[in-house]
Amino acid sequence: MTAGPVQNRITPLFEAAAIARRVAELAEEIAARIEGDFVIIGLLKGSFVFVADLVRALDARGLEPRVEFLRLSSYGLAKESAGEVHLIGDIPTDIAGQKILLVDDIVDTGRSLAYARALMEQRGIGPLWTCALIDKPSRREVETAVDFVGFTVGNVFIAGYGIDYAEHYRHLPYIGAVE
Repeated sequence: MTAGPVQNRITPLFEAAAIARRVAELAEEIAARIEGDFVIIGLLKGSFVFVADLVRALDARGLEPRVEFLRLSSYGLAKESAGEVHLIGDIPTDIAGQKILLVDDIVDTGRSLAYARALMEQRGIGPLWTCALIDKPSRREVETAVDFVGFTVGNVFIAGYGIDYAEHYRHLPYIGAVE
């Protein structure tokens, strides 16, 4: 399947229905572990679709998390991480003492999630949990734990469902391997 002006072949790995089922299951897991008020902090840009679906699934289970976004960059337009994480856009509210669920689209090297976790901890937050739609443990360069994982993949570059390649393919309703 070819999509977008960059004309890469995208081979589906996780269809929209499988993603929807897994997001619902993640919401069940999160609801079982996090009680009361909490704040979801999504890491932009890649997590925006996942966060939207996740908060609706959490609402269906009686939870009403606040939502904030933190914008980080480590890939730019490449398939490989530059090795440095840059804060591009900060959350606008004080989160001291709050329970936090940090949500990322994909944990690859672990740098972005570790950076975001350290930044949140510097702000005096309460308990923190992490959630990623996709985990690539084989690519880990920085040790970082992920409490809630949607899918685990090997060393394949993916796009779709909010995840991009060179700012393309975020619109796809599925997640696929970029060839």
